[in-house]
Amino acid sequence: MKFSILRDRLIESVQDVSKAIASRTTIPILTGIKIVASEEGVTFTGSDSDISIESFVPKEEDGEEIVAIQEYGGIVLQARFFGELVKKLPMDLVEIEVINQFQTNIRSGKVEFNLIGLDAEEYPHLPQVMEDKVFKIPADILKNLIRQTVFAVSTAETRPILTGVNWNIKQNRLNCIATDSHRLARRTAEIENADDTEYNIVIPGKSLTELNKILGENNEPVEIVITDNQVLFKMKHLLFYSRLLEGNYPDTSRLIPTDAKTEIIVNTKEFLQAIDRASLLAKEGQNANVVKLSSIEASPASIEITSNSPEIGKVVDQVRCETVEGEEVRISFSAKYMMDALKVLEGTEIGIRFTGAMRPFVIRPVHDDSILQLILPVRTY
Repeated sequence: MKFSILRDRLIESVQDVSKAIASRTTIPILTGIKIVASEEGVTFTGSDSDISIESFVPKEEDGEEIVAIQEYGGIVLQARFFGELVKKLPMDLVEIEVINQFQTNIRSGKVEFNLIGLDAEEYPHLPQVMEDKVFKIPADILKNLIRQTVFAVSTAETRPILTGVNWNIKQNRLNCIATDSHRLARRTAEIENADDTEYNIVIPGKSLTELNKILGENNEPVEIVITDNQVLFKMKHLLFYSRLLEGNYPDTSRLIPTDAKTEIIVNTKEFLQAIDRASLLAKEGQNANVVKLSSIEASPASIEITSNSPEIGKVVDQVRCETVEGEEVRISFSAKYMMDALKVLEGTEIGIRFTGAMRPFVIRPVHDDSILQLILPVRTY
């Protein structure tokens, strides 16, 4: 194998596929990046057997030559060394050549590295995905869908199904839900669903987090293909495969209250800043990271945010509300969960609906029904 490639495109592809490579694995060859030079261009592959990423660099694009191939072939190079090495090469052009079996020369300007590679034939094959059922989502919307749900997945392996995000697809609507049983994030979106097939799948949170790092901030469509145990995201020159989690995701619809005894509307940024300040003193003590919210009789309408740590002290903060309607409310909750939820909500104002001191409460932007956050309160004595 012998080819030369533009350094920037090489770095971009290596960084993309490296996101799938685990530092510790029982299959040694998976610590490497598979590189294959063919008639069309060069393909880079990284995998940890849960996630596989394939990045393709064509010979030319928009009339510019990116890759010049002198000899077809393949090699697997250690991701850790190869990834660091390509970033430090001095010139815009990099030449990669495999000599006598697996010795690989990497040249750029006057610099030459020599790495010992592994046989590309030994690298596991990527999953075979039948592409007869495809739907599309613009990259920027997909990025938001992930950002606004994935933070709420469970990090505990006791219930593996909750470490993923549930995607439910009916007609042209995608419903994404994540919960760790203490909080819940839901986001819906309209999609282009070619065949009206209904899907109900669970994608590992880790996979979606890595996918989000690769997705662009543009509205180019991402094709999504679902099989029994895999999901494939297809972008312009990139394929992202992830296994699906096995099992039934719990029915969360009954968790979301439909009525409210108290409703407040508050400025998102001011509320977030108040919770952030209160959390400074809430990190210690028995109820770590818990803050209290109370509605107060005041004009203009306000709520009081307090936290108390016997060893350190107390903070009391007032936040002005647009409206406070319904019964008096006093409730305690995790400052971290509230801040996580507020950071992903879009819009300057949010509505919070309470149904009681020990019942879950719902947070959503005032003018957007597509996103909802739910938090379970904490019992404080």
